[in-house]
Amino acid sequence: MLLLLPPSETKRDGGDAAALALERLAFPRLGGHRAAAIEAVVALAADAEAMMRSLKLGPRQAAEVERNRRLLESPTLPALDRYTGVLYDALDSSSLDARSRAYAARHVAVHSALFGLVGSMDPIPAYRLSHDSRLPGLRLKQLWREPVAAELVDVGGLIVDLRSEGYVELGPAPRGRDAVFVRVVSVDEGGRRRALNHFNKRAKGLFTRALLKDRPELADRDDLLAWARTSGFRLDVGAPDSPAHELELVA
Repeated sequence: MLLLLPPSETKRDGGDAAALALERLAFPRLGGHRAAAIEAVVALAADAEAMMRSLKLGPRQAAEVERNRRLLESPTLPALDRYTGVLYDALDSSSLDARSRAYAARHVAVHSALFGLVGSMDPIPAYRLSHDSRLPGLRLKQLWREPVAAELVDVGGLIVDLRSEGYVELGPAPRGRDAVFVRVVSVDEGGRRRALNHFNKRAKGLFTRALLKDRPELADRDDLLAWARTSGFRLDVGAPDSPAHELELVA
C-alpha cells in the first residue's frame, strides 16, 4: 500500500541533517527532473522581486525567497516533519513512535512541486513552490505529469490518493479498485453531501495518523474500507454518478 499525501505551503525551518542530496531520495528515476526544478528555483531566487512576483508572495513572505536561494545549502528534515499546516498538524508526526515512523517510511509518499514524489522520511530542505507556481522556462505540469504517473504505475498494490486535485494534475495515479482517490465530504441532516475545504485537510491528517498508528496490511480497496469501519472512520464508495475509483471520507 502507498498512501499519497499533498505537501503544504508552510514548512518548518531548520533541520538536524546535512544538506540536500538527491541520491538519498526515494523514487530515484525522478532525479533529473528534480535537478531541473531546483536549478530553475535557485536561479529565480537570485532576483528577489522576480521570485516574489512569480510565486505570488506578499511582503511578509519575503523570507521564502531566501529559503529558495539556499536550497542546496540549508539543513534537511524528513518530509513528514518538514511540512506544517492543517493536515500535518493533525497528523502530528513528531509524536509518532518508531514503529509508526518506520511504517510511514515504507508506505507514505508526499507529492512535492519541487521534488516530485518523495518518501515520507526523505530528508528535504525548506522551500516554497506550489503546483500552480510559474518558473521561467519550466512548466511544472510538463515536468512532472508523465514521470510521476509512471512511478505510480510501477508501485503496484493499493494506492490511497489523498492529494488535492492540483497535485493529481502533476501526476495522476492509475485508477481502479487498487488505486483510489479519497474525497472528504460532510453530510447534512437531509443526507446531502458537500465537499469540505479547511476541514478536508484536518480529516486527511487524522486519517493518515490513524493508519500510521494501526499499521494495517492493506492489499486492496476492500481491505481499506474494512479497516476504516473498524477504526471509527466513515469511508464510503462514491455516489452512483461518481468515478468508480473515488471514495468519500465523511468528516
